[in-house]
Amino acid sequence: MLVRTRFAPSPTGFMHLGGLRTALYEYLFAKKNHGKFILRIEDTDQERYVEGATEVIYDTLRGCGIVWDEGPDIGGDYGPYIQSERKAEYLPYAKQLIRSGHAYYCFCTKEELDARRQAAEARGETFKYDKHCLHLSPEEIQAKLDAGTPYVIRMNAPTEGVSTYHDLVFGDMSFPNSDTMDDMVLIKQDGMPTYNFANVIDDHLMNITHVIRGMEYLSSTPRYNFLYEAFGWEIPQYIHLPTVMRDATHKLSKRDGDAYYSDFIDKGYLKEALINYLALVGWNPGDDREFFTMDELIEVFDVSRLNKSPGIFDIDKLTWFNAEYIRRMSPEKYLETVTPWFDQALQGRGIDYRHLAELMQARTEVFGRVPDMVRFLAELPEYDISLFENKKQKSSLETSAEALPFCRTILSEVPDWQETALHDALIPAIAEAGKKNATVLWPLRIALSGQLSTPGGAFEIAYLLGRQESLRRIDLAIEKLHAAQ
Repeated sequence: MLVRTRFAPSPTGFMHLGGLRTALYEYLFAKKNHGKFILRIEDTDQERYVEGATEVIYDTLRGCGIVWDEGPDIGGDYGPYIQSERKAEYLPYAKQLIRSGHAYYCFCTKEELDARRQAAEARGETFKYDKHCLHLSPEEIQAKLDAGTPYVIRMNAPTEGVSTYHDLVFGDMSFPNSDTMDDMVLIKQDGMPTYNFANVIDDHLMNITHVIRGMEYLSSTPRYNFLYEAFGWEIPQYIHLPTVMRDATHKLSKRDGDAYYSDFIDKGYLKEALINYLALVGWNPGDDREFFTMDELIEVFDVSRLNKSPGIFDIDKLTWFNAEYIRRMSPEKYLETVTPWFDQALQGRGIDYRHLAELMQARTEVFGRVPDMVRFLAELPEYDISLFENKKQKSSLETSAEALPFCRTILSEVPDWQETALHDALIPAIAEAGKKNATVLWPLRIALSGQLSTPGGAFEIAYLLGRQESLRRIDLAIEKLHAAQ
């Protein structure tokens, strides 16, 4: 059997991390078993369609290395299957079910259905369609069709008994038909199939062998199986995935914070780190390894290692992953990646990006935080003179007021404004004057940066700022301290 999986998203917005993880697992499972991974856009609900959402799906999957194996030819490349373009495929199958008694025409109006729904709610009941149109005579049905009365086609679901199936993660699952079955709509008034119906037809026509989806579909699977059995088709194997949660009690939701792939990319997380971490949310490799390339994930992926309990998406752990990926970058790759983030804060300032990148790589956890970390190089922030006070460095307002003019005199005479030259001029002078390095360098770094935390020390910052800006900032600090005395 050639394993065939499919990812079937609806184009209703950005790519949710839960959906991306589903696509990843489907891809890994297919490739592990030397099978095919299919992309199918399920856009039959045109009211929920969001312009540009299909392109987001394509770009996200391709960007993550999750590339589908077949589909319509679009100039030498594969496009996805798109359900709305296959509209003509579905009605004949629905009519086949009508002939076999597994479906029927329903002519009930929206107003009639709303009235029955309200009546059910008044009785404290969950509304289910009451098979009203199932009892129409063939003559009544034909008369309505001839008159052009709008209709939908509904599934004639069983109301008694129990439906059982096997899931490769959750084992044997059984649901009373009275709880999970209803006469769901298969074909809508506009002739479009519903998601539930098109899903089954396409999975059969595309020879999907394994349906991998979220565990929220566990209870609705009997509906799909009813249709497979009605057609006499082989039922695919099911792999239902644990939910992605932001904590023990809440799903990962846009309402409560970042839930989409693009949110994290925009913040400066690496796609490789995100995919690696996402693979571990609900699955484990069976050992203590945490870092995997896509090829390594394919090699070790095993459905038996999927968890039944929900997976917690820990942003702190993702950030740690991201920082590790950044540290493992080559200096050239880091510089290439960080440059747009430097530009946000420093463009046009003449800063030596290569040297700044050398200082920043080990300090970078998320690229989106870089602009705030380096912005002081472009513009000295407003700061309070209390920053000059540091007991550990034995620095006070008085020692700083003494140290900064001393630094300015020495540094202003350095002919070659390079980091090494600045160091070699000031450090011996500090010793010769009988001062402590920390007591002098602490106020110098504060004067140059205006903040407690900086990438690099005083000499690195002075080099990046250049002679004129460095001396200007030192003068401003001297004035601040003098005014406070």
